[in-house]
Parts: sequence; structure tokens; C-alpha cells
Amino acid sequence: MSDAAFRKGFRKLQKHGLMFDLQTPWWHLHEAIDMASIAPDIPIILNHAGLPSDRSDSAMAGWRNAITQFAALPQAYVKISGLGLPGKPWSIDDNISIIRFCIDTFGPDRSMFASNYPVDSLCGSFDTIYNGFVKATQDAPATEKDAVFWKTASRVYKLRV
Repeated sequence: MSDAAFRKGFRKLQKHGLMFDLQTPWWHLHEAIDMASIAPDIPIILNHAGLPSDRSDSAMAGWRNAITQFAALPQAYVKISGLGLPGKPWSIDDNISIIRFCIDTFGPDRSMFASNYPVDSLCGSFDTIYNGFVKATQDAPATEKDAVFWKTASRVYKLRV
């Protein structure tokens, strides 16, 4: 994201009314924050919640810090997906804190539930993962649920629903 040619291409997205989907681990988000400053009107959508695959206390502290800094960008969004852990079945207990942290940090109007199928089939069924997201948002107001499950994506990706 610091390459001059990459940045030149990034700037051109605005001219075409496009957004930028970013898949990078959380420890590279400082580069995204720097890149965002050259074109602050381009929405940047972070895929897979910044890939918090190391769930150790120190890694999660680093992830939370990086996510908080990235979410401070007004043009930053997050797709909450791809949360499976290698060799472990998907469970809400392993993922609810990540789901809630993303929604609480970005707000529901900049958070999106996303599917990572078929890759996520390695760790759980679609029903298991989707129902986990439902459980993670069960106490949220209907407006938050609508935003996270479809309205934010519809608005950001300019979809007609």
C-alpha cells in the first residue's frame, strides 16, 4: 500500500465512484491508514475483520488497537467474516467478542456481516456461522441488525434492494 504505482491506482477509484476492498492482516492497517489520507473520499472496506487468527491475549490486544485506529477513519468499513480458526469448528464462543468489537467500534452503519463461503465450510456450516451472527446481535435493536445484515452493504456497494 506504500508503493507509488499502487497509490496512483488507489486515487483513481474516486474518479470512477468506486470503493476499495482491502484484505490484509491487522498489523498492516497502519499502511491503510496512511494510504487513506491521499484519497479520503474513497470507502475502504476491510475484509475478514482484519484477520484476527491469533487469539492470544497479546495478539488480540494488537488487533483491537489496530482496528480502533482504522475505524477512526470516516471512510473505513468492516466486513465481519472469515473468523474460523484452523483445525477448530466455528463457534460463537470463539467469535462473539470479535463480532461485537467490530460492530461497537465501527458502528452498525459501517459494519457488515459477510459470508466467506465456500472457504468457511472448512470450519462450519453456513447455518452455524449465520446463526452465530444472529446470536451475536440478538440483543441489538432492529435498526442495528438491519444495518449489519444488509443495509450497510446495500449502501456501500450501491445495490438496489
